[in-house]
Order: sequence, then C-alpha cells, then structure tokens
Amino acid sequence: MEFDVSAELMDEQLRVLQTASEKGKVRIGVNEVTKAVEREKAKLVLIAKDVEPKEIVMHLPILCKEKKIPYSFVNTKKELGEKAGIEVGTSSVAIVDEGTAKKELTELVKKINQLAGKEKKEQSTEAKQGAEKSNEGRKTETETKKSAKKTEAKAEKGKEKLEEKKEKGKGEEEKNDKKDNEKGE
Repeated sequence: MEFDVSAELMDEQLRVLQTASEKGKVRIGVNEVTKAVEREKAKLVLIAKDVEPKEIVMHLPILCKEKKIPYSFVNTKKELGEKAGIEVGTSSVAIVDEGTAKKELTELVKKINQLAGKEKKEQSTEAKQGAEKSNEGRKTETETKKSAKKTEAKAEKGKEKLEEKKEKGKGEEEKNDKKDNEKGE
C-alpha cells in the first residue's frame, strides 16, 4: 500500500538514511531488506516508488505491517542508492542501526506513523461508506421482500374471496336448479 509522502518528509527520510549509512548500519536491496524485516532487525524501511515491475517490492509494506516495522516511500531508486552510500540505485533500504541519528529517526517514525494513520482513517472511512451503501442495498432488498410478501398475502386474500364467490354462486345455482326441478314436476 503506497501513500503520499510530502517533499519535506521525503528530504527528512533521506537525511536520516544518509546519517545512518555513514554512522550506523543499513541493509540495501530487496533481499537484504526482506531478511532484516523478517528477523525484526529493521527500524525503518524505505522503498523506491519507481521500481519496475512493482511486484519486486510489493511484499515489503505487507511484511512491515505484519512485523510492525515502519515503512515509507521515496521517489527514485537513484536517490535511495546515493543516500545509502552506493553509486547505483536500489529498490529498498532498511535502517538496522541508526548510529547518531537516533533522535531524528524517532521523530521521523512518529511522522510516518501519523501519515500512515491518516491513510488508514481515510481507508476506514471509505470502507464504512461502502458498507453503508451495501446496507442500503440490503434495506432495499428487505423492503422488496416485505412488499412481495404483502402482494402475496393480498393475492391469497383475493383467491379466498374468489373461492367464496364461487361457493355462493354454486349455492345459488343449486337453489335455481331446485326451483326449476320443482316447476318441471
């Protein structure tokens, strides 16, 4: 699940990454990052948005959520690679030891969690709206069923009245037949 990261937050992420790569430890590349997350060693995971095909990194947000490790996105692999201290781009980086950037990392994680929290709230609101529409559909369906039952009940009453009329009609026919028979005798 990708979310929008402001330019200011993006710059802050890259500064913290650079400090961590110089004074601490980072894991570079999707395989190393995946291992760091699975072993719960990662303190923050950064994922490049321009990775193609997306399937290369699409498991990372899910895995990070499962392990309760904060994650965020940066615009390009090139930026991520440069700030991680390598000359080529990389799809993802995990900060394992923040070095001297402990305070900055803590603040950054708070901001990312707030951002991710807003995204969750928006998704939750969308989900609630979808559920309400679904419930409206159910209400309409229930009302339709009730209406159909009423119609069936009316039809049943109509049949009963028709039967009663037929019975009355038979009774009158029999009376008329008796009168005719009496006249004929």
